[in-house]
Amino acid sequence: MNVIFLGPPGSGKGTMAVRVGKEMNLAHISTGDMLRAEMKAGSELGKLAKSYIDKGALVPDQVIIDMMGERMKADDAKGGVLLDGFPRTVAQAEALDAIASIDAVINLEVDVQVIVDRVLARRVCEECGEVHSTKTHSGDQCGKCGGSLITRADDNEETVRERFRVYEEQTAPLIEFYSKRGLVENVDGTMPIEEEAAYIVEVLKKV
Repeated sequence: MNVIFLGPPGSGKGTMAVRVGKEMNLAHISTGDMLRAEMKAGSELGKLAKSYIDKGALVPDQVIIDMMGERMKADDAKGGVLLDGFPRTVAQAEALDAIASIDAVINLEVDVQVIVDRVLARRVCEECGEVHSTKTHSGDQCGKCGGSLITRADDNEETVRERFRVYEEQTAPLIEFYSKRGLVENVDGTMPIEEEAAYIVEVLKKV
């Protein structure tokens, strides 16, 4: 089974994808994580991606498509994948058709103000990448590995609202693209995490 998670940046896609992926035994493939790894390594792809991300813009299709094509050849992706952050445009979706068939699309719906509040409270571990929230975690040490928690450079209100606008403009047409195939399930992205994950798992079990 191959599943796509859609939703604006900060909608909780990553959190849900990890939980649902484990429950359904699907490989969680996050373009965000891959891009951040490239940026941390200082590769040419990483530098290119950073120049777009710092402006709140989307990384060009071809860069993402080439990277995703390689990732989906890995052994852990052969039993099914959960795509988080890809595709983001109809052009990417059409390119994805040549790589894999899609069985379901989970669309997380969250209001922009809710996302702004979430993102401004977000802290990320420099060492392991674990995401924390100041709403539920106090202190500046990671609860998983003890590393230092930082605020991402692009986690500010102006960039968040610009990312949301870009998402709506470029990514929302994907919902229409996959709706025509009867693959989209809209999910309230403001549900409690456990409840939301359980709901999505039940939806996917029926696919």
